[in-house]
Amino acid sequence: MSPRRRALLALGAAPWLRPAAAAGAPADADPVRRGRALVFPRDHGAHLGSRTEWWYATGWLGRPESPSHGFQVTFFCSRTGLAQGLPGRLAPRHLLFAHAAVTDLAAGRHWHDQRIVRWNGELAADGSPQQAGAATADARIWIGPWTMQRDGDGWRSRVDSRHAREPWSLDLALQRTQPLLLQGDAGFSRKGPEERHASHYYSEPQLATRATITANSRRADAEGRAWLDHEWSDQILAAGAVGWDWIGFNLFDGGALTAFQLRRRDGSALWAGGSHRSGAGVLTIFDAGQVRWTPGRRWRSPATGAEYPLDWQVATPAGTYRVRALLDAQELDSRQGTGTVYWEGLSELLDSGGRRVGLGYLELTGYAGTLQL
Repeated sequence: MSPRRRALLALGAAPWLRPAAAAGAPADADPVRRGRALVFPRDHGAHLGSRTEWWYATGWLGRPESPSHGFQVTFFCSRTGLAQGLPGRLAPRHLLFAHAAVTDLAAGRHWHDQRIVRWNGELAADGSPQQAGAATADARIWIGPWTMQRDGDGWRSRVDSRHAREPWSLDLALQRTQPLLLQGDAGFSRKGPEERHASHYYSEPQLATRATITANSRRADAEGRAWLDHEWSDQILAAGAVGWDWIGFNLFDGGALTAFQLRRRDGSALWAGGSHRSGAGVLTIFDAGQVRWTPGRRWRSPATGAEYPLDWQVATPAGTYRVRALLDAQELDSRQGTGTVYWEGLSELLDSGGRRVGLGYLELTGYAGTLQL
């Protein structure tokens, strides 16, 4: 998100989440609202009264002129609206999801995996380990050995896909180099024509990254740059929206570019937005009418039949750019698990002269069917 990423994912086709829409607000509700100041480190942690929340890291490894790998790690926490009065650790008051992917550009490979577990929303009073959880005082989310947490002035994450057909793992250390970037109006980010369609949303661009990737018993250590988003919401998708397109790019001059649009079924924009922060730290927030996405070349997935535009022109107040995927086959097909299908992949950002000025991720949802959150 960017309406993005968000929960999107798993939430899309998960029918057991739908009762939350009609459920009353929980006792610990802290509604998304304009003027609500974000307070840290508390707001790095989970907001269990919100309907859906995600922590999302993407990045690239290698040299800017020839990156070797891309990566994505996303954790979601979703309030189901069920079992509020039921005791026990298996009461499904929340669902925790995680999606992870690694793109190997040289090999033309894209590995991805997922986890899902129900959670009662409680942490062990004695500090003993649990199968899964999401801390509220600061960021720490885990599902078994899959973890994401804040660590000093940075973040750490580990995913271990040992049960996949081709086992792989990813270890990340992300170090902050710039202040937090509050998206929208001081962290209140509109996602539709009505004020209620909004999220609290901040980003951490330009994270210095050290990563270890292990695949097929081979280990690779690399450095690069990452982008982290944290977003929570009570409602995201307005009526008429079928999905969204989103980009987050670390620019080589030290800047950061975000842009998104929510699409109608005919491909027109229902709402749009984003931001640009220059290398000198000057922040510009884009209004809904200031961002225009124009699709170009499309790729059809042989696995799902979905067609994704993987070459875009994106016009913003900060300039008009070309966004181009660095590998076509970066679709995440989760129909056998969380039920969603979307495209999320390492891409390049070109200026009007055709020069590569940044690397980051493009996210495309709603192309394999209407997204329902």
